[in-house]
Parts: sequence; C-alpha cells; structure tokens
Amino acid sequence: MASSALPHPGVPAIKVEQRGLLTLAVMLAMIMQILDTTIANVALPHMQASLGATLDTVTWVLTSYIVASAIAIPVTGWLSDRFGSRNLFLFAVGGFVVASALCGTAVNLEEMVAFRVLQGVCGAFISPLSQTVMLDINPPEKHARAMSIWGMGIMVGPVMGPVLGGWLTENYNWRWVFYVNVPFGIVTLALLWALLPSRPISRRSFDIFGFSMLAIGLAALQLVLDRGQGEDWFSSWEIRIEAGVAIAALWLATVHLVTGKKILFNRSLFADRNLVTGMLFMIVIGVTTMAPMALLPPMLQQLYDYPVLDTGLLLAPRGIGVFITMAVSGQMMGRGVDPRWLVGTGMIIFAWSLWLMTQWSLDMSWGPVVTSGFIQGIGMGLVFIPLQTIAFSTLTPAQRTDGASLMNLFRNLGASIGISAVTTMLARNLQISHADVGQHITAGSLSALNLANAEGLGGIGQGAMAMVNAEVTRQALMIAYLDDFYLMLILITIAFPLLFLLKKPAGRMPASAPME
Repeated sequence: MASSALPHPGVPAIKVEQRGLLTLAVMLAMIMQILDTTIANVALPHMQASLGATLDTVTWVLTSYIVASAIAIPVTGWLSDRFGSRNLFLFAVGGFVVASALCGTAVNLEEMVAFRVLQGVCGAFISPLSQTVMLDINPPEKHARAMSIWGMGIMVGPVMGPVLGGWLTENYNWRWVFYVNVPFGIVTLALLWALLPSRPISRRSFDIFGFSMLAIGLAALQLVLDRGQGEDWFSSWEIRIEAGVAIAALWLATVHLVTGKKILFNRSLFADRNLVTGMLFMIVIGVTTMAPMALLPPMLQQLYDYPVLDTGLLLAPRGIGVFITMAVSGQMMGRGVDPRWLVGTGMIIFAWSLWLMTQWSLDMSWGPVVTSGFIQGIGMGLVFIPLQTIAFSTLTPAQRTDGASLMNLFRNLGASIGISAVTTMLARNLQISHADVGQHITAGSLSALNLANAEGLGGIGQGAMAMVNAEVTRQALMIAYLDDFYLMLILITIAFPLLFLLKKPAGRMPASAPME
C-alpha cells in the first residue's frame, strides 16, 4: 500500500535516477494522446470518401473515441492499484500505438470505429497516469514546476492538433494522422520501459455496479452532447432515450457512491474542498478552452478565407502565451505568491481576451486574432497550473491517481458540454440573425437593385439575389459567432466566485529548482 500520509518537503513519493529523461518520456506519451483528440478532425472529409461513409456516419470516428475515453477514465485508479501503475502505463502507451497503426490501415468505417474505441480506452489512461507520475517523482516543493511542464502539453496539444493534422492530410494522406504516432510511440514506450517505476500494488475490490452505472451514464451523456445538434436535440427519440438513460444511470451511480460499502472512488476525495472546487473549475476550463478551438478554425476559414495552415499559424500565439505563463506561474508560486491570486488574475485576463473577441468584425485584419489569442493563452496558463497545484496539494500520494482521473474526467466533460453548447447556439443564432438582418433588405436599402423586378431579369437577377443572401448569411454568421464569445465571457465571469472556495496550500512551494 502507498503511504497515506502527505509527502515531506524535499522527498518525492517515488525516487528515480533519471528524472529528466523520464519526464521527457511521460510528456511524449501525454502530448501524443492529447494531439489525437483534435488531429483527426480536419481529416474527416478525406476519411469519408476513403471509408465509404456518409456525412452523418463519419462523425462516429470522433464520437467513438470520446465515448470510449469517458468510460475508461473513472477506472484508471482501480486498474493502477490492481495491476500496477507501471504495467497500466506501458499497456496504455503500447495499446495506443497499436490502435493508431490499425486506424491508419482501416478499410471501412466499422474497422475505423472499432480501432478508435481501442485508441480511446488506452488514451484515457495516459493523461491521469502521466499527471500522477509527474507528481510522484518530484518532491512537494517542485510540484508547481512539474505541473507547469505537464500542463504545457495539455493546453498546447489541442492548438497544434488541427495544424499538424491539416499539414499531414494536405501533404501526405489522412492515414498519416494516425501513422505519425507510431515512431514517437515506440521511442516513448522504450523510454518508459527502461525508466518508469511502479507504485505499490493494492488489491482493492472492484465496484462493478458503480462502474457500470457511471460508464453507462457517461457514455449516454457523451452521445447526447455529440449527436444532439445533428439529430435536432429532443425532437429525436434517439436523444430522448439517451438523455433518459444518462440521467437514470448517473443518479444511481451518485446514490451508490453516497450509500454503498464498496465504491469506485473513496468518499474522502469528495470531502476535499480543493479537489472538488478544482473539478468544478475543470468544467469551466474545458468549456472555455476547447469551445474556442471548435469555433475559430471554421470561422477563420469560412468568413475570412484563410487556408488550413494559415489558420493554424493564427492560432499558434495562444500556445505561445500558454508556454510563457505556465513557466512564470511556477516561478511566482516558488516566490511565495498565493496561487489563488494567480488563478484569479488568469481568469480576469481570460475574460478580457473573450471581451476582445466580442469586438471582432468582418473587415478586420489578422492582428486582433493574434492579439486576443496571445492574451487568452496568458490567462489560460495562469489559471491551469496554479489550480492543478492547489487541487492536489491536500491529497495523499495514494489518492493522486483517482484525483487525476476525476480532474481529467471533469475537464473532458466540460469540453464536450462546451463544444455542444457553442455549436448548437451557433446554428440557432445563425437562423435568428439571418431573419433579423434579412428583414432590413428592402427596396430602400438596396437602391441599386429593384427587388420587384429581380425575378424578371432571369439568371442575372437570381445571381444578384443569391449574392445578397450570401452577404446576409455572412453577416448573420458573424453575429452568431460573437454571441458564442459572449456566452463564454458570461460563463467565466459567473465562475469567478469559485475562487473563494479554494484553500491556500500549506507552506511555500519553491518551483524554480532545475529538474534532474
């Protein structure tokens, strides 16, 4: 059994010889997994033709991965204790590499979905296990620095995924979106095999009922969020059934967690105020970090006519801002700055960037995109790492894997909820704004075109009216995007009081010492 006591200053939970090289291996594994959550999105149109899928069914390439990950994440802690964290990590990375290679060889949609399920299950274990390793191999005073390094991959990966995916698809083939994982995965697996230690094995019983209810509830919820917009939400019996199953299963899982004797997560985790508040924050972070990444690429390509690679370059400053402030936040916590002040400052900066985005217009240049993205990255970096440090500061080493699983689960749920919410609002506000803008198209507002005689002009008149409608749609789409930015601004503002629920970690957390 791992020690239940909080670690002592200067003493890591697990001592390793090559901490720097092991950190590199852990980061390679985590970045590989994070990239795959977004790298395949841009290749979907190419997959559709190659796999013989329809526009509706090809989305299962993404849905299958998301659902499989949601089901697998909660059981990470139990598997780690039962079979050993080293064995589970090696299995996860090895399985992810094999699944990636199989995805690249898929000849039809059925094979692709099956291989993506395997990839999603293996990938789900990598993120919480990598976070646990980073905390275990570093003493408490270096946890802020360790989380800074780990967080860079978490936050920058989704930004770089579409860029890399677009470049590989355009210059090679959509299959290389998956094949690219193989060489990096083999190197990562070799390093982990040589350097990765294991936590003590704990033979705790498995909560079959609790896991089953949680898995069914999360899977049904993910299906609702992922397919709701395409199926017109609750006008579809599929969505109604899935929503009912999600509510019932999650309710049973909650009741069982409160009253059961053998449960999947120790109830003491939910008595930890910092962890619970961190989980709530993770929902907000999932929404406000992943939703813009779902909105901005199509916005820049459709409304501003930027090609795929240029779109990626315009989004890159966000990653630069994240890199800078993640490093700075670790240093500031090392100098005794209360991490809660960093989280609050980051939220204010993040909200400022969203407000700047609400001021965008159709005739602007690339400058506001770069500026607001860089500012947003600065805010994200100041929020994410101090929050992770606070959330884990009051957990024992034995609780870290379960805590990391919960934090990652809530972040993924926030991302799914956010993407679903903004895409739904975008579609509906587009219709509303189109009607609002269209009602101002009158004979007086279009003096150069006689609307009454447009039909009589044949093809010329129809072409002119099509151009008018296209411009109305363009204006309405811009308004719909701005409404989504306002929604995220309101959400992060509402979430600000959560900051007052966090307790400052005891003691000082120097994070400036170099990693060995």
